[in-house]
Amino acid sequence: MLVTSVYVPQNYVPSPRDQRRPHRRHCRRHSGCALDNMGGRHREPAARPAAGSRPPRGHPNGRPRDVYLVEYGCFRPKPRFRAPFATCREHARLMPYLVDEESVTFELRLLERSGLGDETCVPDAYHYMPPDRSLRASREETEQVVFSAIDDVFARTTVKPAEIDVLIVNCSIFTPTPVFTDMVVNRYKLRCDVQNVNLSGMGCSACLVSVGLAKNLLQVAPPGTHVLIVSTEILSSQYYLGTERAMLLPNCLFRMGAAAMILSNAAERARFKLGHVVRTVTAARDTDYRCVFQEEDDEGITGIRLYKDLATTAGHALKSNIAAFGPLVLPASEQLLVALSFLKRKFLSGRAKVKLYRPDFHTAFEHFCIHAGGRGVIDEVQQGLGLSDEDVEASRMALHRFGNTSSSSVVYELAYIEAKGRMRKGDSVWMISFGAGFDCSSVAWECVQPAADADGPWVDCIHRYPVQLPEVVKDT
Repeated sequence: MLVTSVYVPQNYVPSPRDQRRPHRRHCRRHSGCALDNMGGRHREPAARPAAGSRPPRGHPNGRPRDVYLVEYGCFRPKPRFRAPFATCREHARLMPYLVDEESVTFELRLLERSGLGDETCVPDAYHYMPPDRSLRASREETEQVVFSAIDDVFARTTVKPAEIDVLIVNCSIFTPTPVFTDMVVNRYKLRCDVQNVNLSGMGCSACLVSVGLAKNLLQVAPPGTHVLIVSTEILSSQYYLGTERAMLLPNCLFRMGAAAMILSNAAERARFKLGHVVRTVTAARDTDYRCVFQEEDDEGITGIRLYKDLATTAGHALKSNIAAFGPLVLPASEQLLVALSFLKRKFLSGRAKVKLYRPDFHTAFEHFCIHAGGRGVIDEVQQGLGLSDEDVEASRMALHRFGNTSSSSVVYELAYIEAKGRMRKGDSVWMISFGAGFDCSSVAWECVQPAADADGPWVDCIHRYPVQLPEVVKDT
């Protein structure tokens, strides 16, 4: 029971009952005190923050803390890891006991249409014949890509390993014991009280899922808290040695890569401010759930099956995601046009077919980082959002230079935009990723401080990009 105001006459004399329970009916000292219904005990009202000061954490009038991207870094593979088409063709034909001629022809044809270039890289295990799928090879690849990405991000910022309070590492398929987070803690000697989370099985959207998790933690954490996120996909143990075409696709599309990001709830040293994060899961639909599926083929060989309607599924998931993400980022003028088109379709459906208005996301974002899952995925998103070739340039060039690096691809694309000198203070960035399940994640960033130089994964090749990609002729 809350008493806000009570009129008390000057000559009022409390009755014996009132004297026993004075605060049950009124409180002369506090007009806003809280009264305990069980016994009428007096409790002081909650303290109010001083004018101009931030309410303390957990205060009912407080708001979540802002979250910032301090810096990011990427694994930059050395030339010895390159897997040009000629090498892929030679290795495939030298292993007839593993891959038949029909499968070889299919893979080469897929590579030619994939949008990948001759500089994409695969781990050492893929250069052996047959490929080395051992646990040792996977651990070696993990140390190469993960530690290189973390070294890069620490080299680009003044944050030290001892300042990391939370560690989040994601890798979809390979999950050793001890897990990735323990490997990182051991290598960089992080504090014994560091909070750590190891995510697996989320596919190519795991990086943005990790960003969402970090945001939730930082919004309620003490000021100055730092979160280190590492995103990768380890390929060594996942090479498919069967002949199922749908399971041969990952062999052709996925390439080695990793990215590390340091997030904080303190604005100092920040490069980007984190905006809205929206994740949409469509796993309730059976077709979406099985769209990216790890299973055994008829011969008992384990691999990842990518179904042919993957691009269409991504498009449907993106529509659901936009329905939740759009109202958070689009200006009122665009939302009004969308609402009017819905009304027209509702009331004029019997007279003529009314096309729904497609919002112009250029009114909210200057840059787009679309997961480089493949040429078809990028085409589907570009068409669905009405983006120009320049808008999806970063995605296509990341696919061409680095291949599908899984969840870390959006960070390589962000690095491309900055390496080209296109990022300006105040620019907004929309990251879109898709993952197994099926799910679609969207993250909005606002640039606080552009990169001072083009150093990063593109440092030795940015002058050659963008490149002209060959046209793909569809089969009749």
